[in-house]
Parts: sequence; C-alpha cells; structure tokens
Amino acid sequence: MSSNNTKQAGSNRDVTSELIYLTKALKAPALRDAAARLADRARSEEWSHEEYLAACLQREVAARDSHGAEGRVRAARFPSRKSLEDFDFDHQRSVKREVIAHLGTLDFVVGKENVIFLGPPGTGKTHLATGLGIRACQAGHRVAFATAAQWVTRLAASAHPRGEACRREEAVEPPAYRRDLRLDPLHDRDERRRSAGDQSRKDCRQTGL
Repeated sequence: MSSNNTKQAGSNRDVTSELIYLTKALKAPALRDAAARLADRARSEEWSHEEYLAACLQREVAARDSHGAEGRVRAARFPSRKSLEDFDFDHQRSVKREVIAHLGTLDFVVGKENVIFLGPPGTGKTHLATGLGIRACQAGHRVAFATAAQWVTRLAASAHPRGEACRREEAVEPPAYRRDLRLDPLHDRDERRRSAGDQSRKDCRQTGL
C-alpha cells in the first residue's frame, strides 16, 4: 500500500516544470534545452543514469565554452574574422603550410615565445595573425590585437602614467601584459623604426627634452 502511494505521488510530479526551474537556478539554458531530447535518446538506447547525466552536462559545458570563446574574440578587437583554414597557401607560396599548422597548436603561447610575420603588404600577415588569435581565443586564451603603431602608442603612454593619454588608453583596454597573446602584424622593420622614432620625438617635445 505504501509502495503504491509512493509511485502514485511520483507520477504526479511535473518533472518538466522542475527541470525548467532547476536549470534556470543553475543558469544552465543549454542543459534545459537538451534534457528532454537526450532523455528520449537515453530511453531508446538504454543509457544508464550516469550516461544520461554526463551527456546533459557535456552539452552545457560545450555551450559555455562556445560563449566564452565568442566573448574573447570580441574583446580581442580583430579587424576582421579570418581563420587559418581559410588561408590561401596556393596564392602565397612563400608561406609553409606545415609551419602554420605547427603554430596553430599554440605551443608558442604556452612556451611564452614570440612569432613574427614580416613582409610587404598583401602577403597575408594580418590574416595569419588573426587566425592564430582566434584559434587562441577558442582554446581559452585572452588575446589583444593592435597594429605596430598602436602598440608603440600604448607603450609610450605607459611611460607617462599620469598623462591623459594613458588614462584614456587604460579606460578602453587593460594593460597589454594581462593578455596571454598580443598580435602585431608588421609590414617591415623600417615601419616600426619610423613609428617609434616619431613617437619618441613627440614625447620629447611634450616633456621639454
């Protein structure tokens, strides 16, 4: 008698409403959307309770990873979205496919090493830098993208922490050293020297040197 009453009480539960409430409390919308669909699959394929739970949690984790990567891509301020897979190696034959594939593993980020793409305009430096940056965002790294001139300006501003320019820069972008990866496609070394020289002369005039 008691067992029958328990079964009857259980059958009267509105499980769907409970799931909606619980997933909302956990802030897990992907779990909410996947639960019913995966439950049908679990019944048809005779999953264990543990297998069903793991499948539900995998959907939620994947969704959160995807949203996190998208936020990091936006924060990086790429000039456009380009992937390493879209790079035309047939058009730019000087770029070795195996080298880019190795860079795509992001070992240089973990090893805190520098990678420089150097060449004239139109050779794919920005495309490759952007592709590596997006790959890093997807892997969970924080990325900041800027041109050589912009990095020089930021470095000059950081040398004058009381200056208005520095305060404006920090309000827009956190200090570069907080990023895991900084991207700076260069046209040539002369461009960097010219940018640095122009900024240095400007700073000297401002400080009266």
